[in-house]
Amino acid sequence: MKLDDLESLFERLPFATIDHLRPLTQGHQEVILCQGKTAEQVVGIAERLAAASGSFLATRAEPGQRAALATRFPRAELNELGRTVYLPPEPEPAPTGRGTILVVTAGTSDLPVAEEATVTARAFSNRVERLTDVGVAGIHRVLTQADALRRAAVIIVVAGMEGALPSVVGGLVRAPVIAVPTSVGYGASFGGVAALLGMLNSCAAGVTVVNIDNGFGAAAAASRINHS
Repeated sequence: MKLDDLESLFERLPFATIDHLRPLTQGHQEVILCQGKTAEQVVGIAERLAAASGSFLATRAEPGQRAALATRFPRAELNELGRTVYLPPEPEPAPTGRGTILVVTAGTSDLPVAEEATVTARAFSNRVERLTDVGVAGIHRVLTQADALRRAAVIIVVAGMEGALPSVVGGLVRAPVIAVPTSVGYGASFGGVAALLGMLNSCAAGVTVVNIDNGFGAAAAASRINHS
């Protein structure tokens, strides 16, 4: 591809350069990280993405940003818990991933990160299911869900505190397990560092770990696996 052709796939705004090459290079269009942006900037980027594809996904959207997007795009789906705004294509196509991505949470307090992962995985054209509040404090809760775990093509496990749940799940399934440490926990959890280190030191083979509270990154990785 010539440089002139490449330049035509960028759309330059005063505050952002919209990258319309992403569907070719990464399999999905650019995603809006709302953190640090004004509501006007977020809406401006969303307008260009929607014009190009009829869809957009915005993550880490604060209340004012969500309200501005909802006003401009009445059809958009707001997930206040996950802090996402998703405008699905119309009509929304069937998922193209080969199987189901299962998002598992250790506790209810981990749901904001899990919801970010769930919305992202759906926006990236995957079938998604949830399994909530099955942490090791009552380990029988996850052990009774072995069938659901084994049906999944990829599993995202979201946990705070000591971050033990991905090791348990990783020892039960053959599917790829992506562990997401959250910043949930008391003082010695160090804002998720304890969970991160616990997951990095998992004795279950095949557990992959993303950054603290990075539900988006986990879903992006899971989607690539599910489409491979």
